[in-house]
Amino acid sequence: MLTRLANLATRRSRLVIVVAVLFVALAGALGGGVADSLTSGGFDDPSTESARAEDVLADQFDTGVPNVVLLATAANGDIDSPVATEAGLALTGELAAEPGVTDVVSYWSEGNAPPLRNDDASRALVIARIEGDDDQVEARIEELAPRLQHRGDGDALQVEVGGFAQVFHEVGNTIEEDLLKAEMIALPITLILLVLIFGSVVAASLPLLVGIMTIFGTFLVLQLLSGVTDVSIYALNLTTALGLGLAIDYSLFVVSRFREELRAGHEPRPAAVRTVRTAGRTVAFSALTVAASLCATLVFPLAFLRSFAYAGVAVALLAGLFSLVVLPAILALLGHRVNALTLWRRSLVPPEQGVWHRIARFVMRRPVLVATGAVAVLLVLGAPFLGLRLTQPDDRVLPPGADGRVVGDVVREEFSSEEAGALSVVPADETTNVTTAEIDAYAVSLARLPGVSRVDAATGTYCGEGVAAEFGCEPGQLVLGPDSAPRYAGFTAAGYGSYLSVVPSVEPYSPEGEDLVHAVRDTDSPYPVLVTGQSAGLVDLNASLFARLPLAIGIIAVITAVLLFMMFGSVIIPAKAIVLNLLSLSATFGAMVWIFQEGHLSGALNFTATGGLAAAMPILMFCVAFGLSMDYEVFLLSRIKEEHDHGADNETAVAVGLERTGRIVTALAVLIAVVFVSFALGRVSFIKLFGLGLTLAVLVDAFLIRSTLVPAFMRLAGDWNWWAPGPLRRFYERWGISETISLDDEGDEGDEGDVTPAPAATLVGAAGPDRNGQGRDPEGMAGDLSHR
Repeated sequence: MLTRLANLATRRSRLVIVVAVLFVALAGALGGGVADSLTSGGFDDPSTESARAEDVLADQFDTGVPNVVLLATAANGDIDSPVATEAGLALTGELAAEPGVTDVVSYWSEGNAPPLRNDDASRALVIARIEGDDDQVEARIEELAPRLQHRGDGDALQVEVGGFAQVFHEVGNTIEEDLLKAEMIALPITLILLVLIFGSVVAASLPLLVGIMTIFGTFLVLQLLSGVTDVSIYALNLTTALGLGLAIDYSLFVVSRFREELRAGHEPRPAAVRTVRTAGRTVAFSALTVAASLCATLVFPLAFLRSFAYAGVAVALLAGLFSLVVLPAILALLGHRVNALTLWRRSLVPPEQGVWHRIARFVMRRPVLVATGAVAVLLVLGAPFLGLRLTQPDDRVLPPGADGRVVGDVVREEFSSEEAGALSVVPADETTNVTTAEIDAYAVSLARLPGVSRVDAATGTYCGEGVAAEFGCEPGQLVLGPDSAPRYAGFTAAGYGSYLSVVPSVEPYSPEGEDLVHAVRDTDSPYPVLVTGQSAGLVDLNASLFARLPLAIGIIAVITAVLLFMMFGSVIIPAKAIVLNLLSLSATFGAMVWIFQEGHLSGALNFTATGGLAAAMPILMFCVAFGLSMDYEVFLLSRIKEEHDHGADNETAVAVGLERTGRIVTALAVLIAVVFVSFALGRVSFIKLFGLGLTLAVLVDAFLIRSTLVPAFMRLAGDWNWWAPGPLRRFYERWGISETISLDDEGDEGDEGDVTPAPAATLVGAAGPDRNGQGRDPEGMAGDLSHR
């Protein structure tokens, strides 16, 4: 198949390039505005208790969780002064009159309720809810916030806007700005590094060209998918980072092999065919492996995570396709001009004198000692991972000084309750014959729970245990009767009973907030209830993610094992690869817990630690990093297998394989790390976590795993590396995708008659003497990293 693909690409190279240009133009025209079609939500599992409770609130009680918080500061320092009170009531009424804004409650409308005022009585809160889905809320707060932000009623009140709606509107805008900056940083640095690696400006520009094609193509895919399902806007970050990274990976491998074939004396078109039939085999396999790893996120019910599967699979397959079809067509036309604008050439040394060969030999002379030391380092790095705590993003993902962040910080520091973090306790089914006395008793029980600021119910407002000492009331004491405000009538729906609102005195996204959810759910109720709110959503999300995580890991492990077996015919190689990748990733996650959860380096990296990691990010990082690790594993093992099948003993095959691929793998790791680091420079902490975590994962895998643990374990396993049980061996011999290829026929006939199926070797980047009998660079990297 690869031979036919190569012949198609090289014989019709001009047509292939024209079609590619038209595709990119179409993709840019149709997919360029994809951001407008994507959703900013998708962080919840619609099947959880909290999600079902939100549906009940919306359908039966026409209400929901508050998502807007206005922080009003009295200009004269007294929020209870007549002028401030008048302005506060006017602000409350004006907000309540806004279309699509409901459930407006303020300090003044609640009869100067103490929890809605700060300690020195200089500030007060107004709480509201914008109706609609995540995208409708986003659009409404974008229009509403500027008008509220600058409202002052003269000098009476200064108003700042916060709450979930405002925070995630700002998060989206900040990420969009940071994404543009990341691209502006990554692209020129990547081009410079490619020039340093290749030594040729023309050759260095080709991986970037494939990267741009891949990104545009994925934008089109996401645009089409957004018409049939929800796609998260945050998938654009993965599209840019992974699209550029994989395109560079695959293109670097293909261009390097093509330059090698040219130096061996082949004409451009046969050289391009040989490139696809050798290096193309590894590229195709790697693309499938990365796509398979990201497919695992489809098992999670969150649109946020599923969107990364859509983007990641599209990126991997398109990067592989363009590298195997469009790039060879360009190379066939360029021919020797691929080396145009060459800045320098490096002298080559025999494999046995290279630095990676020496490293491999050193490791294999003392494999137990080296492996023990490397594993110890990884375990130490991974130890903090045992204390992993998952949470949800809040305003603290924004940098200090952002509007939503300012409001959140003030509320945490100066107010005794978390109004926006209220838990709603709703009937699970239609409920009748519930007496006022039963609701009153239930509200009192809830108010006496630790961490409760107050309970609002159809029977009035009750003092919570968390603020009783501060405000001089008894836990469970009725402080406002049902006749004090008309809003209490809204807690009851005809035929559906009554719901209650439990306002916490603790941070919603904290262990105490989660404990409160469990306490509320465990409290005896007069009818079956469902609990929702920020803390309840976090508890349910964690339960949903952890329940499906084993399935996701199992899918990745099985698909990876099958693909590796089909390529190498061994059951040992897949097992070793999976174990080493898990060990490497545990070290990465341990470092992320130490940095982002525990807050070390928070000053240097300019973020605020919240005691947890954004729940979906470790799962996403795992899938992406696992796929990239397998990418490098395939590059290395393909060459080791080739040397072994050509008669080299185990140690020689490992040493030569590492020498032949060590430079290119480390170069690839550095290049993709540049892309991820540019995202780590962003201002939103969970994107910073994503960028820094993947940077560390790639570098640890390329420099530590590939240079120490792989040769050590390959040495210890010896010939068992390539073992498989008899039935599996026979299956591989019949159906395995690895082949011995005769490259004497350049593929001009357009058939595969020169490809003899056998489990002997996968000739990826095969090296040997050129026509003059001189040694040649197996990667074709004239300006590659030297063998120092």
